[in-house]
Amino acid sequence: MNEYFKVHNCHIEGMESYLLVDPQLKKLANLPFVWTPPLVEQFCELPFGIYTLSGGRQIGKSTLLKQWVLRLIKRGVAPENIIYFTGELIDGHHKLIQHVKEFVDKFSASEQLYIICDEITYISNWDQGIKFLADAAILDNVVMMLSGSDSSIIKESRNRFPGRRGRAGKTDFTFSPLSFSEVVALYSGKESSLDIFKKYLLHGGFLSAINDLAINGEISDSTYNTYSQWIIGDMQKKGKQESYVLEIITAIIKQYGSQISWNSLAKELSIDHHKTVSDYIALLSDFDVVFIQHALLESKLTASPKKAKKLFFKDPFIYHTLNFIISNQKISGFSLSQKFLSDSQCEGQLVEQVCVCHVERKFHNATYYIKAEGEVDIAYVDGKRFYPIEIKWTKQIRSKDLKQIRKYSNAEIWGRFESHESVPVVYSLIDKLMKTSDFCNKV
Repeated sequence: MNEYFKVHNCHIEGMESYLLVDPQLKKLANLPFVWTPPLVEQFCELPFGIYTLSGGRQIGKSTLLKQWVLRLIKRGVAPENIIYFTGELIDGHHKLIQHVKEFVDKFSASEQLYIICDEITYISNWDQGIKFLADAAILDNVVMMLSGSDSSIIKESRNRFPGRRGRAGKTDFTFSPLSFSEVVALYSGKESSLDIFKKYLLHGGFLSAINDLAINGEISDSTYNTYSQWIIGDMQKKGKQESYVLEIITAIIKQYGSQISWNSLAKELSIDHHKTVSDYIALLSDFDVVFIQHALLESKLTASPKKAKKLFFKDPFIYHTLNFIISNQKISGFSLSQKFLSDSQCEGQLVEQVCVCHVERKFHNATYYIKAEGEVDIAYVDGKRFYPIEIKWTKQIRSKDLKQIRKYSNAEIWGRFESHESVPVVYSLIDKLMKTSDFCNKV
């Protein structure tokens, strides 16, 4: 085995060594909160085939893959039948082919093998390498998992490997920061759902931030900086300019949750063309940083191409960390986050973001907003109908603010309280969010 890969393959030397030496697993020993995603168990049941795991930076994909290795060994898979590569250490697809072939050639054709290639997109022309290995029958008895922080990995695999993925009904998986219900489960009933929700608006579903807050009573600036540096670095690897990235992030935050077009956004920036703005935001979307919420074309149950869009960061912690890096205030990131949430209007924006993005995770590619005489925050499509939702986190709900939502017989209003004198039919936002987020990270 290549010397550089040994630190990620200590499972071959025994479980004790693996837990003490592995870069991801050894960090778990002293943390108050450790999460084992349901995907770990699901991965153990995968038949031979080529699979992908995508998800944003710093959310625990590598840790999930190491937890999968642990579970496989506990279920009887021989440790030497599992190998873990990291794409950052592989120079091009020829080296990838060489490493995989050297591993597979050590075993008989009847043995089931597991090959994990984390951050596959770091390898130039990685898709050509995987296609060659599949066509050469080298992967016939292999469960191969390819992970990346860029969701384009899924699009590439669908386009480049048709008929080569294996027998499984599902071959592409997305891992997200913990949903609200998963965070509630993590706290194990030690606090009320409302108190946990207030913390969730600070740390989101990022375990590093959750553990920071639990250990130190605040989230460290290094945790904010680590995430933001990964985002800037990944954008630069795709040929994007840091100054443009920061400009666009600043513009998104300035008009957060408002209706915008690429043209209107470009007018506030030094970027020459709206197409450049569109390209940058599309890439931020691929990195699971931003969700682009389109207006619903009600007659066709699809996105309306001519109407304005709304932009949301995919998790509260993403908002806070990016707000921190563009801020010129001389206070800590955590103090800035607390200051932001002390403003009821800002807090309401973040609550809307949480609801929009949780619904989007359940109804992927089918979550919109309604722009008509009035506006409705969320409209998701399920089957042949759309279902409107209005988010109200204010202490008082005025009847006149619900003019548009009341036009729909199947509409719901999610609020801070279950009912209100002037608006008697209001569902508890936290209860609804719990039920919606039950579906996150489980498929």
